[in-house]
Amino acid sequence: MGTNTNSHQGHNQVELKYHRRKHAEEMKQQVISFLFMIVLTLASFAAVIYREHMDSYFTVPFILLLAVVQLIFQLYYFMHMKNKGHSTTSFFLYSGLTVAIITLLTFLTLIWL
Repeated sequence: MGTNTNSHQGHNQVELKYHRRKHAEEMKQQVISFLFMIVLTLASFAAVIYREHMDSYFTVPFILLLAVVQLIFQLYYFMHMKNKGHSTTSFFLYSGLTVAIITLLTFLTLIWL
């Protein structure tokens, strides 16, 4: 019975080290993605500040592209959509996004015609 207890404690130690390493890697990924999002935000501000020197047909799509990239980073890293067990949430999120895009394209088509 004593060896079983030692074996169980050894397993707990290995599992604890694994979870600590996994959490440290996840925290590192979150810090890197946070810094990347700060850089994207600064790039957006720079595009607005220097808009007199750039064409507005470049500035607006550039800022929208940066917003989409930030949205993806926030969903996957800060809202943990990359982890297992979020398939139902992802399905509803992407379904709503698909309906919103189709609706937007429909209204844009009606306006342009």
